[in-house]
Amino acid sequence: MGETLVLSEKEKAILYSYRDTLEGLAEYLGSGYEIVLHNLESYEHSVIRIINGFHTGRTEGAPITDLALAMLSELKQQPGTPHAIVYFTQNRRGEPLKSTTIPILGDSQRIIGLICINFYMNTPLSELISAMRPQEFANPASLRSESFAESAEEMLALTLNEVIPEVKGDAALPRSLHNKEIVRRLWERGVFDIKGSVETVAEALKLSPNTVYLHLRNLHGSNRA
Repeated sequence: MGETLVLSEKEKAILYSYRDTLEGLAEYLGSGYEIVLHNLESYEHSVIRIINGFHTGRTEGAPITDLALAMLSELKQQPGTPHAIVYFTQNRRGEPLKSTTIPILGDSQRIIGLICINFYMNTPLSELISAMRPQEFANPASLRSESFAESAEEMLALTLNEVIPEVKGDAALPRSLHNKEIVRRLWERGVFDIKGSVETVAEALKLSPNTVYLHLRNLHGSNRA
């Protein structure tokens, strides 16, 4: 018999933090995907979160599958850091699934849990398209801007190039408040969490870094109030 796995408090926190990951994945991928989180402390009741479980008929408290158990043994025998396994299988109705088993690592790189994703390959195309929410693309105003920069410097430059014209184009805002408003909008976007951002913004606005810091202190003070 194998040694019983007992998770440390840190490992439990790591494992259960993935519950939110499952929720995000499910919302993004849609109902054609079953997503399962396994706690390997108990093979008999390993499923601690499952979304769209109707694809395999399972609920929370279900055991690990025989195939997942065999793959777990394979993962443990791999040299180096275990990686995901992708494969094809069938549910109990004989319907095809494309699946992946992803190990979750704890202390000393030991496997403490699994994320399993099963794509139901008979999912209607209309359902897959619906999950992409094409109606949002029909309304450009509903789309959110995102810059896929190759460096932090480029990301800062792109953000500045967006925010500065926005503020300077606001006819209702006095010119004397432009810099303060630019700093506020950048602060709201979290830009100042990037290392070196204060100096970059100061240079772009032709201000001293101390002036930018002053605006930020005022923002932090009003936020606490």
